Amino acid sequence: MQRMVINRILIGIVTLFVVSILVFVGTSILPGDVAEIVLGQAATPESLAAYRAERGLDQPLYIQFISWLQGMATGDLGISKAGGATISSLIDGRLGNTMYLAAIVAVISVPLSIALGLLAAMYPGTWIDRVLTFGTLSLISVPEFFIATFMVLILAVNLHWLPAISRISPDATFLEEMRGLAMPLITLIIVVSAQMIRMTRAGILNVMNSPYIEMAILKGVPRKRIILRHAFFNAIGPIVNVVALNLAYLVSGVVVVETIFAYPGLAKLMIDGVQTRDLPLVQACAMIFCGTYVVLIILADVAAILSNPRLRNPK
Repeated sequence: MQRMVINRILIGIVTLFVVSILVFVGTSILPGDVAEIVLGQAATPESLAAYRAERGLDQPLYIQFISWLQGMATGDLGISKAGGATISSLIDGRLGNTMYLAAIVAVISVPLSIALGLLAAMYPGTWIDRVLTFGTLSLISVPEFFIATFMVLILAVNLHWLPAISRISPDATFLEEMRGLAMPLITLIIVVSAQMIRMTRAGILNVMNSPYIEMAILKGVPRKRIILRHAFFNAIGPIVNVVALNLAYLVSGVVVVETIFAYPGLAKLMIDGVQTRDLPLVQACAMIFCGTYVVLIILADVAAILSNPRLRNPK
């Protein structure tokens, strides 16, 4: 088991390295020049050359990559090419905002999704199962920008119940803060819960076809007890994996949601960096997103190994 965990960690490190190459090369070939964006169209060739030399933009691409990778490995994210501030200071507050939003969504959506998935598995083929299956399939098919735009149109524009822009004020009370965050929270809960509900239901029903479950049914054990005490724990592996993927999405895939609601999170900061061609900022945000995915997937794999004796003892 220890060897399997170490292998997962090594694979994660290799994945981060490969992604770092793709991120650096992909952002470097983006059209536009940060020097021209910062200094304006009236800048002289001399001032542009001086700015590029000051920021290290005139160095060969491989030298820039090695220097950037060394900084990432030591925790030095570098200096913003657009504003001159340290990237760590730019990311600090924004990452906290994104994690705060993701934590609230996770606390609500994960237990809710597992509970509804178990409910659908307890009553397969009934109206409860059909309603949940139809609802989750419909929500999965609808992109998050449509859900967010629809909510803004109904709840903010027509009914005036909630603000269309999410702002976090340090002087706001808890209720005022929740009211300001209600729109992105509801949107994200809807988006991530649908997939987790379907995966929980599918995982439970797949385990219910096992021989030992059939034997328990023949012995007259109630279906509710079978699901809660036997099937659920054997379906933990795939359920944890889909939960981990959705939690990673809450940190890295909320670009559309943060943009629509003008939420000051990390994804919105990356979009601003793309607009100003602030490549070190975009690269740092992308690596944080990738690192989040890798860490959560490793934790999901470890949880699956711990919950499944066959994976703990493959021989």
